[in-house]
Amino acid sequence: MSANQPLKPAKELAASNAVRFPNESADYRRARNALLAEEIELRRHIERVAQQRRELPPGGVLPKDYELVGEHGPVKFSQLFGRHASLAVYSYMFGPQRKQPCPMCTSLLSAWDGEATDVMQRVALAVVARSPIERLLAFKKERGWRHLQLYSDVSGDYTRDYVSPDDADVPAFNVFTRRDGSLRHFWSGEMFAASADPGQDPRGAPDLMPLWNILDSTPEGRGKDWYPELSYPAA
Repeated sequence: MSANQPLKPAKELAASNAVRFPNESADYRRARNALLAEEIELRRHIERVAQQRRELPPGGVLPKDYELVGEHGPVKFSQLFGRHASLAVYSYMFGPQRKQPCPMCTSLLSAWDGEATDVMQRVALAVVARSPIERLLAFKKERGWRHLQLYSDVSGDYTRDYVSPDDADVPAFNVFTRRDGSLRHFWSGEMFAASADPGQDPRGAPDLMPLWNILDSTPEGRGKDWYPELSYPAA
């Protein structure tokens, strides 16, 4: 979206919508087109936010080149970038104190596994957790993940700097850049409980979980007390 290009009002664009479905009522179409105008405004706002994010000043230089353990042994944080200038890192709630990993994180990563090959055409992608790598890889095999790259933060140095100073087992999503010889922090999701609206779980916007985006398009919505699980009873 060009900042210099005038945009038609969202209501005008919605009014030009020619989509109709069998047996829909006039009341339905009026309400649907009103909703369409709001969806157009939402799309525009999402793009404005994304542009503002891209224009952030340079973030802080990484304090150190963290040492992690990957599938093939020790690896430096800088190596996670591969050929890319940007690196997205998801911190997985699967610390050594957990008997099983977080179901919410697992649901998210299961969806990401299918997208990882596409994502990695543009940026590097890594998943970091505090459990030993053997435990992470065993669960990766159990879930059938094929494309996600998992790493163990054995020392906890990365986790304490960019996830939780107290080394708490919490999720995080961070983006880093490698430019002009420097590794820098670029952006992190910072919408936590303190920024949540009444009656809602704290979550980012746009939501990183395809699950919620699909459910939000249905009459049932995401609900107030339903969350994904690691497994479900047979139907």
